[in-house]
Amino acid sequence: MKTLFDSVSYDCSRLVTKTYSTSFTLATKMLYKSIRMDIYNIYGFVRLADEIVDSFHHYNKEELFEKFSNDLDAALRDKISLNPILNAFQHTFHKYSIDRELVDAFMNSMRMDLHKSVYLTDDEYKNYIYGSADVVGLMCLKVFVKGDFKKYEELKETAMSLGSAFQKVNFLRDLKADFEGLNRTYFPNTDLNNLDEASKYAIIEDIERDFEKGLIGIKKLPIEAKFGVFMAYRYYRQLLKKLKKTPALQIKNSRIRVSNHKKIELLMRSYVKYQLNLM
Repeated sequence: MKTLFDSVSYDCSRLVTKTYSTSFTLATKMLYKSIRMDIYNIYGFVRLADEIVDSFHHYNKEELFEKFSNDLDAALRDKISLNPILNAFQHTFHKYSIDRELVDAFMNSMRMDLHKSVYLTDDEYKNYIYGSADVVGLMCLKVFVKGDFKKYEELKETAMSLGSAFQKVNFLRDLKADFEGLNRTYFPNTDLNNLDEASKYAIIEDIERDFEKGLIGIKKLPIEAKFGVFMAYRYYRQLLKKLKKTPALQIKNSRIRVSNHKKIELLMRSYVKYQLNLM
């Protein structure tokens, strides 16, 4: 039965999320059950594409990615895929009428990671972030507003800002892995061989502006999504706070993390703020 296969597919997306990101899983669990599975489905899709370009070093990444891309096209066209992650994603894609342009922009940014390692201009940087992060925020927003086009348009810019903030924090946290392991430099006009405090703070100030704009949108989200997204916001703000306090040289040579204990503390504090409407 197709329903049984769909159930297995959703389980796969949930498992991918739980395995790859404890923080995202924690935030997703704070969403209402009515939309939680669809966010797992989106995460499973974007994570699988990201893994191909970032992790499968002993395989032909280009061939794997093109096969994945072709399978994605077929899944969205036929509304079924034998790849459980894509089968789950196509369900959410059609259920919420997610724009194909968002999916194509994401895949284009992932494809860039196969060949491009340096982003020299602000335009290159912004285009990459739009495809790798902003559109993921917009896909999730489609789920959060449950087809309300007017609400989607109202919150579109703030959702993109929040997606940008999350991605830029990831870039800053993962400087060592991206620069040394993957030979990638995302931040333009920044010499990572000689990262100094001034450069670090310029990056952080840009991220903080994105967070400020993103929080405006969080406050306007439907009740089903508001606390879960606020929880993700609080986690990434805490991570940015740690990065701000960490010397530039240490950021370049290690990966900054938020402990599980701190994540639970953030959850409790965020819940109090949410309940008291102190967001």
